[in-house]
This record gives sequence, structure tokens and C-alpha cells, in this order.
Amino acid sequence: MAHTPRWNATDIPDQTGRTAVVTGANSGLGLATVDALARAGAHVVLAVRDPRRGEAAADTVRGARGSVEVRRLDLADLASVRAFAAGWQGPLDLLINNAGVMNIPESRTQDGFEMQFGTNHLGHFALTNLLLPHVTDRVVTVSSGAHRLPGNHIHFDNLNLTGSYRPVTAYSQSKLANLLFTLELQRRLAAAGSPVRALAAHPGWAATNLQGADASVLRRVVMRVGNRVVAQDNRAGALPTLYAATQDLPGASYLGPDGLGEMRGAPTMVGRTAAASDAGTAGRLWQASEELTGVAFPSLDGREVTAEAARP
Repeated sequence: MAHTPRWNATDIPDQTGRTAVVTGANSGLGLATVDALARAGAHVVLAVRDPRRGEAAADTVRGARGSVEVRRLDLADLASVRAFAAGWQGPLDLLINNAGVMNIPESRTQDGFEMQFGTNHLGHFALTNLLLPHVTDRVVTVSSGAHRLPGNHIHFDNLNLTGSYRPVTAYSQSKLANLLFTLELQRRLAAAGSPVRALAAHPGWAATNLQGADASVLRRVVMRVGNRVVAQDNRAGALPTLYAATQDLPGASYLGPDGLGEMRGAPTMVGRTAAASDAGTAGRLWQASEELTGVAFPSLDGREVTAEAARP
């Protein structure tokens, strides 16, 4: 595996004049990403479910050259996703699909989707396609090493895992979906002649509050110990995302830490499983996602194309 130099947030190029949206920016990796981009000069929008928590998080970004603002976005509610996108005006240089839930008890989104698949994948799928006519540079989606779970695949016959729900299975499926989404998005952008790039990243093991909602008490205990012994902090965990967001990299690149097991370290290009590289599966997932959300790849001239209208 080829390694990059020991890159960190101080190496981010000047972002003055650029605008970024970061989902799930209240805390953890999202807030670290916001902070780094704002300090490099960007205007960063914290897209968050709870604006009060978002404002509290924004208040921690002090002394930055850039600026921050908070807008409401609930990825578990497609009406909220549509409202956020409809309220966007002007160019958007960078969309970072960071928000996520992990290994939670079984629940449903506002639209009836399994919560992890609905939030981590479908919400970001709809948001990206609705905002894409505004995007000028790139889309970065945060995946996870959990996509490597043995036997992990997209359950096309039961995407909501109804009757067979397991928290880890659902999370792993959603993180595999993130990589397949990136693959197909990049293919579509290239076919449309768009200069916009789609990339993915994973943080390794980063100590955030994401693990605190795990459905298993045992896993919560293991995660708590691992956060103290193995994990890197949220700023280090955000580096692969920041590298993907600001460096000149090919579309569909996947970034992660360069250390043992990709758990920690400086950002570098990393591999993915065969399941995450399957173009046929990526296309099938895209079609299913269009049908579920009613949102399709846009014309890129500013008009939304519905999934039904996009079908031949």
C-alpha cells in the first residue's frame, strides 16, 4: 500500500471563498471537520437535526478565518431533506456526507425505512442528488471499515431487514451502501461530463459518541475500553475525510488511516472489498434508492429529475 506523507489539518490548502456543507456536525468527526475547514478559510454549514445543539457546536469554532452557520436537516425524514435542499441557493463547493447512526436498536425513519439504512444511505442519497446541481467540486461520503464484515452484502430482497434485524448487520449494510453509492455517483458524473468528483473516506477507530447508542451493553463496554486504548481522537479521525475533501484525487477514491488495520494514522488511499467494488451491484442499489426516495440523478442544469421521470 502506498503511503502519503504525514498529512494533517494544517496542510489543508486555503479554502477562502469556498462553501461546504457537513452533515451530522454537532460533535465528533463532523464538528472536527467543520472546525478544520473553517480554520482554512471556508464558509461551513452545519447541517444538523437539532439546531440548538448545532449552535452550541458552532460556538466552539473560535478564531477561524472562515465562518460557520447552522441549518436544520434530519436525514431520517425525506421531507426535511427536501426542505434543506430547496432552501439552498448559490454554489456549493463541497458536500460532506458525514452523519450516521451505528448499531442501534431496531427502529424506522419517518418514511418507514430501517433507521441505519435510511439515515446513513438513503438520506444522504436524496440529499446529494437534490443538491448536486449546486455542487461545483466534490461529494465526500463517510463509510467505515465495517463494510468489510464477512458476508456483508446488500439485502435487496429485504433492505429493511424486516424480521431478521441485527444491529451490526444493518450498520454494515449501510456502510457498504455508502461505498457503492460513491462508485455509481462517480460513474454518473463522469458520464455526464461533470467535473464534480465523488469520494469516500473512513476514520479508522475514532473516539466519538457514535458508539454510545449501541444496542448491545457488551459492545458498549468493549467500545468504551477501545476508545481509551486503541482509538484516535475525533480530529485525527476526521483527517481522511479532510484529505478526500481538499486534495487532488481521482473520483471514487477511498481514504483511510495508514496504520495497522487502518485503525489510526495519517490519511492514505485504502482498498475496499470486492462487494464494495461491484459496479453491477452499485447500479442496482442506485435504482432501488431512486424508487425508495423518489429522487434521481439530476439533469445538472438546476432542475430536479424524479425517479419516475428518469426511467426510460
